[in-house]
Amino acid sequence: MPNNVLYAQSGGVTAVINASACGVIQTARALPETFGKVYAGKDGILGVLREELIDLDRESEETIAGLRHTPGGAFGSCRFDLGDPDTHPEQYRRLVEVFRAHDIGYFFYNGGGGSMDTALKVARIADEMGYPIVSVGVPKTIDNDLACTDTSPGFGSAAKFIATVVREASMDVESMASSSTKVFIMEVMGRHAGWLAAAAALAQQSKDSPPMLILFAEIPFDQADFLRRLNDVIATHGYCVVVASEGLKGPDGKLLTVAQSHDVYAYTQLGGVAPMLAGMIKEKTGHKIHWAVADYIQRSARHIAARVDVEQAYATGAMAVRFAAEGHTGFMPVIRRLCDAPYLWTVDRVPLEQVANIEQGMPRDFISEGGYGITEACRRYLRPLIEGEAYPPYEGGLPRYVRIRGELLEKKLPAFELK
Repeated sequence: MPNNVLYAQSGGVTAVINASACGVIQTARALPETFGKVYAGKDGILGVLREELIDLDRESEETIAGLRHTPGGAFGSCRFDLGDPDTHPEQYRRLVEVFRAHDIGYFFYNGGGGSMDTALKVARIADEMGYPIVSVGVPKTIDNDLACTDTSPGFGSAAKFIATVVREASMDVESMASSSTKVFIMEVMGRHAGWLAAAAALAQQSKDSPPMLILFAEIPFDQADFLRRLNDVIATHGYCVVVASEGLKGPDGKLLTVAQSHDVYAYTQLGGVAPMLAGMIKEKTGHKIHWAVADYIQRSARHIAARVDVEQAYATGAMAVRFAAEGHTGFMPVIRRLCDAPYLWTVDRVPLEQVANIEQGMPRDFISEGGYGITEACRRYLRPLIEGEAYPPYEGGLPRYVRIRGELLEKKLPAFELK
């Protein structure tokens, strides 16, 4: 059986996806009796199709170790889904050609639910096209919407960032509220799940401190009720912090805003909720407002990553390799929570069929009865995930991150044109 390893990254990156890469690479290198050379696909599955494979033998041990504290996607990511095998058989033939040309027997794809579908499709090559490939999904997403896992690596660090900046910004607003800003709006990512918005509630050091209204993707937005609640909070506390999910929907179930639609790959970029809310509040109430959109900052802020998140990201990468070495294929490593306090966890695995293209939103019992806050059960769930600090090394007052050389293997096949 071919025994070289190919790792690739997919989808929106996180502050800790490279920690998973580090776990995969270091663990595979430590098991030479099972694994041969370790390569990385440039720009995800697109790089595999284009036969753009990075030779990790040309990267130093220090650089690979440095991935553990480096944000972004060191090998490049992509938003591209493999087509259906019946309609795009050429893509699968090409994958087999690339795998065979470079003796690839193990494929590790690091991403979210859509990426798990790609990993599943690759796993099926073994049966449908007779090529012996072990395909494994490695979990990643700040949205925390992967099924079957206690949390998604990447979420804890983004949640820690959001809770931190909301706490700090709220103190600024409180200072100015008597004569200036009454409302501060923070728009957060999360797509169709409200987990990141929920994390903002951890900014509260006590009940209503800061006073906050959270707009969840799971709760239909009622303008009249929201404005009534907002005015009540301002009348009581002098100001209000509003945290809004980018995937906020109206009573009809439609997104209130869309930043950009993509016909290709059926991907829609969400965003624009904060300025929409700001305009509405200004028009209806006259309150002075400031708003912010964290956007890429919330998923790239490695300087404030949660130690637990870094450890879980590395562990899922490492255990993906160890499970594969034991003969398993077609799975994704998952986090199992053993205890809330102290937070104890372990790594298990589930079949890719149980996680591919499945979004896990917040359960209703994690959202307060009125729909604008979180319950104590949700706090118990969230608190451990932002625990601990894992600062990167600093140099000249700034974080010192690594960059790979990224030298590609010599191509052995003709060029491939995507259709």
